[in-house]
Amino acid sequence: MTVIARNPQDSENSALLVAPGYEGVTEAWFQPEFWDNRAKPVTTGGRGGAWFIDATPRKLVLRHYRRGGFVARLVEKSYWFSGYESARSLAEFRLLTELKSRGLPVPEPVAALAWKYRLFWYHAAILVERIPGAVTLPDSSDLSEKSLWIQLGGMIRRFHDHGLNHVDLNCDNILVSGDEMYLIDFDRCELLPERDNRPNSAWKQRNIERLHRSVKKRCQKLSPDLQECLWQHMLQAYAHKSDSTEC
Repeated sequence: MTVIARNPQDSENSALLVAPGYEGVTEAWFQPEFWDNRAKPVTTGGRGGAWFIDATPRKLVLRHYRRGGFVARLVEKSYWFSGYESARSLAEFRLLTELKSRGLPVPEPVAALAWKYRLFWYHAAILVERIPGAVTLPDSSDLSEKSLWIQLGGMIRRFHDHGLNHVDLNCDNILVSGDEMYLIDFDRCELLPERDNRPNSAWKQRNIERLHRSVKKRCQKLSPDLQECLWQHMLQAYAHKSDSTEC
């Protein structure tokens, strides 16, 4: 059961969700300054605004929500406030909690915060547990190995079978830690109902196509021929088809 708490000093201006075992989390945890030199900026992927937190006893990742594209030039970190139920950080926290309960490979959610900014806007942040030893897919030492791409195809298929539409499926949102693989960053993602979860659903193809574009951009240490061959291994594993392709 998720603990729900609000700022006791100003309950109208913020909302905080906290996972069991982290009842001591306060709003201060969501500011890197609170952690002093224990907060290190994440330099790989994303739009910035993320930090590795050297907390005790567990390591955490703090992420502030930031806009992309042209609109980011106008309102980099602010979102239109239409109620805390629709706040992006709280929605992602709830989705992570559900995915974790289904046994899917995602980070452990810790806490999420949304706080009002001026009259009609809000800011948002989320804390998750850091996956030990994890690197992004392009930084994996096994990037050129067929087995890694077969594992990737199987993982994506698991999420799709559960109806998870990951709207930003890219190489930097796939982490590899030893023999394990994880999917991260579920902002704006959603679990779709069974009626929208057919094998040939268009949203699944959009996820795959987005990842393919990211692979072409971020995995350039692989030759074009090897990259394409490994991608075919991924597709075969995703489709649960036998694979006799050799790279």
